[in-house]
Amino acid sequence: MTAEDKTKRLGAVYQAERSEDVARVYDAWAEKYDDDMSLVGYRHPAISLALLARHVPKNAQPLLDAGAGTGLIGEWLGITGYAHVEALDISEGMLAVAERKGVYAALHQAALGGRLPFDDNHFAAIISAGVFTSGHVGAEGLDDLLRICKQGGAIVLTVKDVLWQAGFAQRVAALESEGLCTLIDDTGPYVSMPGEAGTTPSRCIVLRVA
Repeated sequence: MTAEDKTKRLGAVYQAERSEDVARVYDAWAEKYDDDMSLVGYRHPAISLALLARHVPKNAQPLLDAGAGTGLIGEWLGITGYAHVEALDISEGMLAVAERKGVYAALHQAALGGRLPFDDNHFAAIISAGVFTSGHVGAEGLDDLLRICKQGGAIVLTVKDVLWQAGFAQRVAALESEGLCTLIDDTGPYVSMPGEAGTTPSRCIVLRVA
């Protein structure tokens, strides 16, 4: 895939208006995704994993990789000693690549933003990198992640900074005021893809579930 093709893929993802469109783009991109993201110096997986390791003990389980894609984070979670991780993604094609890596205890196809196929208080921690961004999921995706995470568990999220400034921060503050969670870590803005021209900043945050 040429640099122009990669840029078109990214543009199509960020401009998507329906979850079906997001899934279609990622299905077509799945086999080349890891290589392309490596070329642009994709930082979200490493940064979110670092924050997870800071706040979640290695024996915590089960964990959910929400927006797992091809399993980049799943591979690293396994290497660093998290024994039971499940994958959730909207794209069948991306999950097929993740399944070949053999790093997840289970794979689930569903979209963030609505009711997820898990019981209340199920996961010890949740990590979600590159999902809360343009054309994907906004603050509406927080509520069900809080529902399925255990009390005392951590939710690690990357958030595009334009979303953070356009209501996401206010939603987190409202959830805190309701006693549902506490914001315990925030990297502040950083560029997630330094090798991709025009990439706007994101941040990584950690919520402790009350």
